[in-house]
Amino acid sequence: MPDKPKKLDRVFYDRRNVKQIARDLLGKILVTQINDVLTSGRIVETEAYNGVVDRASHAYGGRRTNRTEHIFGDPGTVYVYICYGMHHLFNVVTNKKDIPHAVLIRALEPIHGVEDMLLRTGKPLADYTITKGPGNLARAMGISRIYTGTNLFSNEIFIQDDGMRYEKDQILATKRIGVDYAREDAELPYRFIVKGNPYVSGKKS
Repeated sequence: MPDKPKKLDRVFYDRRNVKQIARDLLGKILVTQINDVLTSGRIVETEAYNGVVDRASHAYGGRRTNRTEHIFGDPGTVYVYICYGMHHLFNVVTNKKDIPHAVLIRALEPIHGVEDMLLRTGKPLADYTITKGPGNLARAMGISRIYTGTNLFSNEIFIQDDGMRYEKDQILATKRIGVDYAREDAELPYRFIVKGNPYVSGKKS
C-alpha cells in the first residue's frame, strides 16, 4: 500500500547532483490546486539540465537574463518558459541559489482531475497525449509562465511522495529531446523515463 503522500521539502531539491534528482523525481506526484481545481499525475519522464557547463541549459556559460533569472533561484523554485511561442515548459530548480540546475518535467501519468485536464486542453477524450510531453503536461495541469519564480512549497503547485518506487530495471536513461543545438552535450544521458509507460514522450525506447 502507498504511504500517505508527503510534500517534498527543500532538502530534496537542495542537492548537487541534478541527474540524481531527475531520476528520483520519477514516481513522485505533481499536484496543482489552481482556482479550486485539483489535478495530479505521477511523473514518468524528466530531463536534467546541468547549469553553466551544459550547452543545452538556458544558463550555459553563466548567461543570466530577465527570462532566465529564476533558474538561478533557491532550490524548489518553479521555472516556466515558453517554447515555440506557445508551449509552457515546467521546470524544477535544484541545488543552491545561483547554481542554475533544473529538471524539466516531461510527462505524467494522470491520477486526479482528468475531466478538468480535458477542459484545459480542449481534448474530447482522455488519451495518452493528455500529459505526454512537457507542453501538454503544463496545459493539462494549468501551469503557465505566471508561476515562474514561485516555489513548490505552497498549496498551489507542489510535488509529493507517496512511497511508490520504480525498480532500477524499470528506469532508462537516454539523451534529451530537442537539444541538437547543444552539440556533444545533446548526447548526454540526462533524460530519464519509465520504460514502457504509454505517457512517455518521443520515440519508443
